[in-house]
Amino acid sequence: MNTIPTQPLRLLLVFLALLLESCLAFAPIAGHLQQLQRTSLSAGGFEWQDPTSDLSDPGVENPYKNPSLLNSDDNTLKVDPARLLSPRLRGCNIYFIGMMGCGKSAVGDAIARRMGTYNFLDTDIILERAAGMTIPQIFESEGEDSFRDAEAKVLDSVHAHVRCVVSTGGGMVLRNQNWSKLQTGLVVYLKVEPEVIMKRIEGTDRPLLQTPDPLSRLKELMAERKQKYEQADVTVEVHESMDVAGAADAVIRALHDFIDENPPAWKMAKAKAQADGLDWVN
Repeated sequence: MNTIPTQPLRLLLVFLALLLESCLAFAPIAGHLQQLQRTSLSAGGFEWQDPTSDLSDPGVENPYKNPSLLNSDDNTLKVDPARLLSPRLRGCNIYFIGMMGCGKSAVGDAIARRMGTYNFLDTDIILERAAGMTIPQIFESEGEDSFRDAEAKVLDSVHAHVRCVVSTGGGMVLRNQNWSKLQTGLVVYLKVEPEVIMKRIEGTDRPLLQTPDPLSRLKELMAERKQKYEQADVTVEVHESMDVAGAADAVIRALHDFIDENPPAWKMAKAKAQADGLDWVN
């Protein structure tokens, strides 16, 4: 009789149980969110809000293109553009991808805090807590394939929630099945030169860099994943001189610009109707 390897199975069962137990902890606290009076329609047992209604459209535009929000003396913004990003996203998640050490967790956490109504999640941290082991320990005891299986299960759970900024593992992009989840939100690729990454992670126990020449191995990994990373909606180049706040600023501005350049179809139809002098019926 065929037997199932116990270690990978144990890992998956342990962390799936923890994910089910803690799923409510992922959800944003309703008290922090502005409640809108709206007409709700029943859709599959869920309360559904019509995205084309005027109540659903907060009317928030790109703050970087609004002269009234600029200070006249130094052209800085009077409000934090991250606060204005939240209503423009309409609950859509932000997923950070990129190589290990590129700053996904630090930048993602900073942006979520500034947005105010979004939660920050780190898939590596969720996986470590669920497995009761560190990432290097998981690689050593379970192998990379089992780690990737578990990583995909974490994303399956996380992507079901809204209003989240999510930092993913460097190899999350490798499996096509993960992209079906990532593309339910906006994907941000933090692009950092390998030499800069090595300075950041030098002395750490990254499993894939335990070689005589870790920099060469890092360059190989980046080349292998380059095409996957470049599928992101937004790419932000992070230079060595940029701190976390500077990188977060660059991402926030890039997201505002992306929303401008890629409006939803209903919004384009509404604008066209109004330009033609027609009434938009909700």
